[in-house]
Amino acid sequence: MSINGISGADRVMAIRAQILERNEALQRANQVGGATATPSEGAGGGNSFGATLEAALKSVNQSQSAASKASEAYERGETVDVAQVMLARQKASLAFEATLQARNKLLSAYKDIMSMPV
Repeated sequence: MSINGISGADRVMAIRAQILERNEALQRANQVGGATATPSEGAGGGNSFGATLEAALKSVNQSQSAASKASEAYERGETVDVAQVMLARQKASLAFEATLQARNKLLSAYKDIMSMPV
């Protein structure tokens, strides 16, 4: 189905491109801001898993907060475009769903590892 000449696949690809751009920007910021390695970093010198997970959860929380603020502003009657409100809510919903899927995969991997014979 096409809305305004943009198909669903094109929108997904555009969102994917935005995610990749943000990821690259975060990696550049980490390289500039953290020139020295911290003890929690792995042998490869990259970010620790915990720090990466924390940053991802903060990003999801920020998108949910932004969607909530946009919804509240719209409900108060402030001049907020309803399309922007719905877009913010959809972004927050997608981010939350992606977080749930990642959690489910991690939990499944943990269960698999714990059930392995020693």
